[in-house]
Amino acid sequence: MTSIATYSYLIAALAFAFLSLMLMTRWRSRTQATAITIAALASLAWSATMSWSAAHPAEWSAWNDCVEVIRNGAWSAFLVLMIGNYRDPASKLPLKLTGWALAMAAFYLVFFLATAAGAWHLDFLQQAGLMANVTARVGSAVLGIVLVEQLYRNKPPAERWAIKFACLGIGGMFAYDFYLYSNTMLFHQIDIDIWAARGVINALTVPLIAISMSRSATWSSEMALSRRVMFHSAALFGSAIYLLAMGSAGYYLRYVGGSWGTVMQAAFLFGALILLVVILFSGTFRAWLKVFISKHFYSYNYDYREEWLRFTRTLSEDGPGLGVRTIQAVGELVESPGGVLFLRAESGAFEPAAYCQVPARVVSEAPDSRFCRFLETKQWVVDLQEYDANPAMYEDVPMPDWLNQFQRRWLVVPLMMQGKLFGFMLLTQPRSPVPLNWEVIDLLKIAGSQAASYLAQQEAANALMVARQFESFNRMSTFVVHDLKNLVSQLSLLIPNAEKHRNNPEFQRDMLDTVKHSVQKMTLLLQRLSRNESPEQLAPLPLDQVLRQAVALKAAFEPHPLVDVKQAGLQVLADRERLERVLGHLIQNAIEATPKDGTVTVALVRDDANALITITDTGEGMSEEFIRERLFKPFETTKSAGMGIGVFESREYIGELGGKLDVVSVPGEGTTFHVILPLHQHEAQTLDFAV
Repeated sequence: MTSIATYSYLIAALAFAFLSLMLMTRWRSRTQATAITIAALASLAWSATMSWSAAHPAEWSAWNDCVEVIRNGAWSAFLVLMIGNYRDPASKLPLKLTGWALAMAAFYLVFFLATAAGAWHLDFLQQAGLMANVTARVGSAVLGIVLVEQLYRNKPPAERWAIKFACLGIGGMFAYDFYLYSNTMLFHQIDIDIWAARGVINALTVPLIAISMSRSATWSSEMALSRRVMFHSAALFGSAIYLLAMGSAGYYLRYVGGSWGTVMQAAFLFGALILLVVILFSGTFRAWLKVFISKHFYSYNYDYREEWLRFTRTLSEDGPGLGVRTIQAVGELVESPGGVLFLRAESGAFEPAAYCQVPARVVSEAPDSRFCRFLETKQWVVDLQEYDANPAMYEDVPMPDWLNQFQRRWLVVPLMMQGKLFGFMLLTQPRSPVPLNWEVIDLLKIAGSQAASYLAQQEAANALMVARQFESFNRMSTFVVHDLKNLVSQLSLLIPNAEKHRNNPEFQRDMLDTVKHSVQKMTLLLQRLSRNESPEQLAPLPLDQVLRQAVALKAAFEPHPLVDVKQAGLQVLADRERLERVLGHLIQNAIEATPKDGTVTVALVRDDANALITITDTGEGMSEEFIRERLFKPFETTKSAGMGIGVFESREYIGELGGKLDVVSVPGEGTTFHVILPLHQHEAQTLDFAV
């Protein structure tokens, strides 16, 4: 096995020697070439040292451990440089020691001490069951894996093509080290086979690193570390350290527990795992970790791009509950779990419009109170804890009595809209303490204004919906009044003729039919005004029957309309009552525009796949200007008792049926309306076959 290990590490030394030669010659101008060259040379020295030590096991020294520490540190430093550009022009140091650089430096200082402890055989550590050297190597492997994961995740997708093989290679080295030394911790002795294969494993990673170096022209060291990636990496790194510590404690319990050692170890490890899961799922812990990272690793508390995307996405979600979503969106900026949203009610007072994780209470605040005037004029975010300690900071403005009824009250955020107080929000205390500096206050003000715009938009949309409902009702009422006017005109003609023809049986039948039809029409009109109106029923209708019925209802008027059906059996798909009404409007207009000695003719003929209805009169006629600018506009009429709605309704409904309404008129000669309606498909095919 000694000879196998010797050749294994010798192969690794040759592979890293080749990589170092390529880096110093062909790829020396590539991005980060110096850093990766140092790491490759360190790996070359480590592989050569391990190969020599495998051939001479009796001469193993602490130098072997130190070379491995240097090799791991070199690769970790390269990863840190790739994660971000730490060059600080204002500093005399070559690196700006922030974030990961400080963390890595501190870790490898501890690594050297642990290596020394293992090399010097400190008896008190060995007696306690703590393998300081091996534990430090496991920690080094975990740190390397975390750095690789963060480098890959923090790169834009377009740049991952260039670094993915390097991440696989370097990550593979650290992953194998983690496997080797965690196995050693478990069994308290190194596995010779795993250790011997380590050299070949490291040699296999060299081609992967070389492929990435050939693509390194696209590498970029200008890297912005997002808070989300930092949060997940910190949680992963902390979990790994926690598990290592708990694992070491478990092994110690097994070592000193005697016959109960295995039971104690299993129970302790299970309890530690449950505790870790509880901590990771704790909202308070996540809030604390976010605040800690923002405070110690970044110059600003927020990643404004991520925060604004989340804020806008929360407010823009479909469905009801915009008030609750507004509280959640603003509260998440300061880790507040809930609150109350106050908006101006119809009475003018500010009343609760939404609650989130807060008991509902019936309260209100007058818009002219000192509290509301203070929020509107100053536009300040009120810290109630700070107010309780020193009211003078807020000009001694008295807080409302109802404010003390809410538990864990914390902040009052004004919602400003065009310089006016649209509403305000009461937020509860955060899960983790959040310092209220100028940055947090300004962000809450901007978020309040943005939230006010969304709430105002919803309020305007609701008002518009109500206005449209009234508009629809008023429009329908206009049509109904117009129809009632025609019915009244029709019934009023019966009164002067009743005395003259009351003994005429034929007149009596016509009068009864007219009254009966008028009652039916009025009943239908009342149903249309009701909210329980049934939807319109479309059915194939024989046009000749509809026309004759519409003309029959105008029998009391003069001149009497004449019907000329040139082709019977034509059918259209429509609602009978509405179609009869709009055709009746056009016939009524023709009668009213024609003197008693004139003529009104209604004709029906087929025109290809359409039915053509012509309503011709010999009345006054209309000018082209009137037809173009006034005829089809609602409430435009030349009749003293007219409403100007009949022609407009007729064109609208004919258009709904897929038809068209045209008009030809000559002043002093008369007018012709052309009503073009598409034939019912089945009827059109039947007629075509008959022809």
